Amino acid sequence: MTATDPITVPAHPELDAERRHLAEARAALRRMYEGVRGSALVMSGHAKDEFNDEALYLARRRRIAELVDLADTPLYFGRLDFDHGTVFLEDHEEDEADPAEADAPDRIRIGRRHVYDADGRPMVLDWRAPISIAYYRASPADRMRVLSRRRYGFTTVTDADGAPEALLSAFEDEDLLGPDPEATTGDLLGAEIERPRTGPMRDIVATIQPEQDDLVRAPLETTMCVQGAPGTGKTAVGLHRIAYLLYTERERLARTGVAIIGPNRSFLSYIRDVLPALGEVDVHQTTVVDLLTRDLPARSRHTDGWIRRVETPAAARVKGSAVMAEVLRRDLWSNLCDPEETVMVREGSRRWRLHPEDVRPLLTELAERGIAYGAGREMLSHRMAHVILTLMEAEGRTCDDRTHGRVRRDPAVRSAVTALWPKVDPLTMVLGLLTDAERLARAADGLLTPEEQALLLLPGRPRGPKSARWSEEDLALVDEAVALIERPTGMGHIVVDEAQDLSPMQCRAIGRRSGSGSLTVLGDIAQGTSPSAARNWSTLLELLGEPTGHLHVLDRGYRVPAQIIDFAARLLPTIAPGLGAPSAVRRSPGALRITPAAEDFVPTLAEACRGALRGEGSVGLIAADHRLPALREALSAEGVEAPLLGEVGLEDSRLIAVPASLAKGLEFDAVVVAEPEAIVEAEERGANRLYVVLTRAVSSLHVVHARPLPPELA
Repeated sequence: MTATDPITVPAHPELDAERRHLAEARAALRRMYEGVRGSALVMSGHAKDEFNDEALYLARRRRIAELVDLADTPLYFGRLDFDHGTVFLEDHEEDEADPAEADAPDRIRIGRRHVYDADGRPMVLDWRAPISIAYYRASPADRMRVLSRRRYGFTTVTDADGAPEALLSAFEDEDLLGPDPEATTGDLLGAEIERPRTGPMRDIVATIQPEQDDLVRAPLETTMCVQGAPGTGKTAVGLHRIAYLLYTERERLARTGVAIIGPNRSFLSYIRDVLPALGEVDVHQTTVVDLLTRDLPARSRHTDGWIRRVETPAAARVKGSAVMAEVLRRDLWSNLCDPEETVMVREGSRRWRLHPEDVRPLLTELAERGIAYGAGREMLSHRMAHVILTLMEAEGRTCDDRTHGRVRRDPAVRSAVTALWPKVDPLTMVLGLLTDAERLARAADGLLTPEEQALLLLPGRPRGPKSARWSEEDLALVDEAVALIERPTGMGHIVVDEAQDLSPMQCRAIGRRSGSGSLTVLGDIAQGTSPSAARNWSTLLELLGEPTGHLHVLDRGYRVPAQIIDFAARLLPTIAPGLGAPSAVRRSPGALRITPAAEDFVPTLAEACRGALRGEGSVGLIAADHRLPALREALSAEGVEAPLLGEVGLEDSRLIAVPASLAKGLEFDAVVVAEPEAIVEAEERGANRLYVVLTRAVSSLHVVHARPLPPELA
């Protein structure tokens, strides 16, 4: 059965009943919200302390944020009718006097969070609850005790105050006792997948497919790598996996933290609303660059003032290579000095001496243990104090912990430790290494050629770390130095999107932060555009410290039409030999247009933008970075305004001009691509960049070119 919006057809009694239930569920959610918001934090005097106060305050604030009702987001999206006795009776109580009522199916509605009525009875169950698995996986072949599955359709309308509101407009029932085990996807599911989008990304919780659900619900201990073609939902899988893990392992992850790492800030802006819509508000969303600068001095935390230079591809490859970890390790440990003077400690009237031959084994033993450099200083003072206490005890002195502490803090011991094991600042260390050719040659001997060493040197003569012209690749070197000096604490789970572009040194930095936790690694080898982009996932997982991670392939595209996928896939034999071509589950008439425009390029491009705007949803105008300013100016003269991504948000304009370098991870209903050959020529891996650009459209792609198309696309 399908019921449509009563605005256009006569009212449907069951649709009206569904709307009443939705209104009651929203009212119940408001009661839950007001109940938490109106509560007071009251603790008995003996239990009240600053730590508990802060913990309770943060927990209450998080709970309030989780219960916010987003009017433009459907509170629930599905319903399951189970065999009687499978779960519970929601709308009625079992009554032996009424056989029909007693045999009624158990019914649950599936939504973005739990909602209870005033008596504590569930009105909506969280999609992450175990019973909700059946919504995504039940089929006529294995119905999981489900009798029927109902999907709801929603229409966004404007309320009296002008705010968007999700109106329940239709429902569709799927009979799992039906005769056809190969029944196709219903109209509402297909419509939801294809629904036009404007602004930031939204969740796909209503349309998760079985193969995606398997990945979303993987256990916390599992490190998972997803090779996902464009439009297969790999980013959504990562975001929904975070929400699922926070539901099942909240206490563990609350102690260690969860983060998602994206390729750039535009991408983070695009995904920012997904987790809050699912009720999760405490996930750290960051880029690799911001992650690496978070623990640096205050001025350096703002990467806009930190990154002043872009490396050449050759230099980026050398700085990003794993061999740099050994270069840095050698340079750091070369700071240790060979003992040359006797250390004399006065204890009362006696003098105790440590000769160089006594101290040298202590240094050697600590250096060979693989400890963090910073911890070695403290351990050396303990070792030296222990040797002196041994000498004292050999002469009959009684020693205890206080004696040990006193000797360890003796000025002679402290002075010796400073001389033998100097303190090292990671910024100063890396700056010194990258500005001193002779020092670099010593550390890189046998590891890098003289030509490679020359690529590492910073330009100019910086007076200190703040005046140096650092690059993104330099940040990973500084982070490695920080970790060599003092090992960082790990997080419980990290999701890394567009991971194929990570350099080996960036992989090491993320792997350290994972610690004993787990990772969700998302990407597409064909979309690798950085100089150090990965050629295979096994190498990248090893660099992340997770060589046993499970690789999964998503190659069915749900959003991008087949015409667009097939067109872009012509590049795959060139950019990713051996990688299978993705498949699309739908075709869309008129999805692909290619228009040559040698004489009237700008007018043709302007008309392509106008044509895209005549449709629904968002429109992205994508061009090579260096060409975009002139194109925007020329289009403005034609009456087409295309604000630049970054200067405006994705929700601020239907038409957005997007530099090709920022297109990765974004999605638009319609995309207009200007001059593909210019995108290819703009960078070393330009063909990979073009593949990314061509696969950003989920409804229509219009390619306008004055120059010949790349040979693979011609």
